[in-house]
Amino acid sequence: MPQPFLEGFTHRLADEADAEDIAALMDAAIGELQRGFLSPEQVAASYSIMGLDRQLIADGTYFVVHETASGRRAACGGWSHRATLYGGDHSTAQRNHALLQIAKDAARIRAMYTHPQFVRRGLGRYVLSVCEQAARGAGFRRAELMATLAGEPLYRACGYQEIERIISASVGGVDVPGLRMGKAL
Repeated sequence: MPQPFLEGFTHRLADEADAEDIAALMDAAIGELQRGFLSPEQVAASYSIMGLDRQLIADGTYFVVHETASGRRAACGGWSHRATLYGGDHSTAQRNHALLQIAKDAARIRAMYTHPQFVRRGLGRYVLSVCEQAARGAGFRRAELMATLAGEPLYRACGYQEIERIISASVGGVDVPGLRMGKAL
């Protein structure tokens, strides 16, 4: 199967040396791209669950996308064969490192972020297609993810359907909505 392609950008598996830059990209995306979908208080509460999950890097299932000309990190995202559906290293309540059963469970699409300076260039679709192809190559027939309200339009456009709406975080009386979505691969 041919690798997904987006002119002007390349992707590769992330490694631990990328962690600091990925975390900075995520922080910028959370702070900028959630505006218009969440209140300032909800954006602040989002940081309690969103962010870098080093397990994805260790598992070799997390990708970083670079702008070819500048080498700048433009986006990132991954997939997982573990039960955790969402959350960063610091959000221990959602963590479940159990391995999924390929024939029965859905792969997890995880931690999809685009740097605010690179939005509206097809990077979300690009990263998503890289992740779906990798999960399909590992034998998974379905994928699930936890969408933010800002991410929901992209995932719907890419064929994901709503499974359930939840409160993905609740901090100091501030609730952050999330949407669990799924798709056949």
